[in-house]
Amino acid sequence: MGFAPYRVENQPIRSASSVKERTHDSFGQRLAALRKQRGLTQQELGKAVGVSKRVIAYYERAGSQPPGVMLSDLASALRVPTDELLGVKPLTEKTRPKTARLLKRLRRVEELPAADQRAVLKLVDALVQARSHNGRR
Repeated sequence: MGFAPYRVENQPIRSASSVKERTHDSFGQRLAALRKQRGLTQQELGKAVGVSKRVIAYYERAGSQPPGVMLSDLASALRVPTDELLGVKPLTEKTRPKTARLLKRLRRVEELPAADQRAVLKLVDALVQARSHNGRR
C-alpha cells in the first residue's frame, strides 16, 4: 500500500517518496550546520539527546535520518522546528559558528555568581575599549 500524494500550503502536490528523498539527501549537512551554528560539538549534541558522539557523526554523514523521537529531540536541542531540521522549510537563523561559540561561553558566564559576572563584563568592556582606542578590532 503506497502513500497518497499530499499538498503543503501554496506548494504543488508531492509524493511521500519525493519528500523522503529530499530530506535524506541533505539531512546530515543540515544537522551538522545547525550543530555548528549553535556552537555545539557532536559529543555535546549527543549528550543533549541521549546518544553517543558516534551516532551524531553517523547521522551527519550517512544518507539516513534518525527515528522520529530523536528528530524531535534533535530539533529541541538545536532550538529549531522539525520542519527546518528536515528541510521542509528553509533554515531561518544564520548564526556564524564563531558567534555561536562566543554565545555559548557567555551562557556559561551566566552561571557564575553576580560578582564574577560583573568582573567578566568589566574585563570585556576594558578590552574592547582599549582595542578601539588603539584602532585595532
